[in-house]
Amino acid sequence: MKIFLAGASGAIGRQLVAQLVAHGHEVVGTTRSAAKLDALRALGAEPVVVDALDSGSVADAVAKAEPEVVVHQLTALSGPPDFRHVKRMAAATDRLRTVGTDHLLAAARTVGVRAFVAQSNASWMERTGGPVVDEDGRIEPRPPADAEESVAALRHLETAVTTITWAEGIVLRYGGFYGPGTGVGLAPDASMASLIRRRRVPVVGGGTGVVSLVHIVDAATATVAAVERGRRGIYHVADDDPAPVGQWLPELARVLGAKPPRRLPAWLVRTVAGAAPVDLMTRARGISSEKAKRELGWTPRYPSWRTGFVEGLG
Repeated sequence: MKIFLAGASGAIGRQLVAQLVAHGHEVVGTTRSAAKLDALRALGAEPVVVDALDSGSVADAVAKAEPEVVVHQLTALSGPPDFRHVKRMAAATDRLRTVGTDHLLAAARTVGVRAFVAQSNASWMERTGGPVVDEDGRIEPRPPADAEESVAALRHLETAVTTITWAEGIVLRYGGFYGPGTGVGLAPDASMASLIRRRRVPVVGGGTGVVSLVHIVDAATATVAAVERGRRGIYHVADDDPAPVGQWLPELARVLGAKPPRRLPAWLVRTVAGAAPVDLMTRARGISSEKAKRELGWTPRYPSWRTGFVEGLG
């Protein structure tokens, strides 16, 4: 099967190239940077530079590839761990999830793909009900003001993809990534790990926000299963051990060789960093991945972050 992978040079994109090629698929992988072409080629992809915000660039690349499936893994979530850069990354990612999604969908429809698979995430599930939610849960309708644009971008992507009628529109709501190539790993450029080692990631309030995590290799394995066997709709992709921030963050710090994270009151963090980080740390809900296991035949290698942190960060 021929796959057009938008965002092939990202953390999950690199894992996907390797896994799709290993499964016998032909992969055309996009990147924004010509400097990354050789790395993608070495992984087995046919690399191409594409500006996802330029409709003509996207249309030309997809038309030349003539894929059976388009996989949308475009984000701008990389770079140095400073607050201003994070805000720029979030804004750029919002554009990729709105404008970029629309460009990819238009190009995919023109060439007549069988399926369109897109990345979402589970950070902003509605803040009502129990600590864990399945795919019937919806995105939070009233997020904090400083998260409204990002949450709206996720909602746009999910709606745009799952309502197409000309192909299988599949959305994957991932848990938080960790492992090689992510911000939570052992590499020197792992941005979140660097912050944790410097005690710059506190437990906010009671750390009661429940988070589902997923090893990057497991996330890619689930994505390959969705490409090969997925049906229209949403699948959750995370391990089997959703846990409060106050539980898993200290353990991650320990594994990274860092001191325990500081504990800060919610009012102080809200004043300094805004309402969104406080909401994520205190009100987030985890997700269940039973549907992906049942319908895609997916089994995570790391069913819990407890073993994944120890064995899978490098």
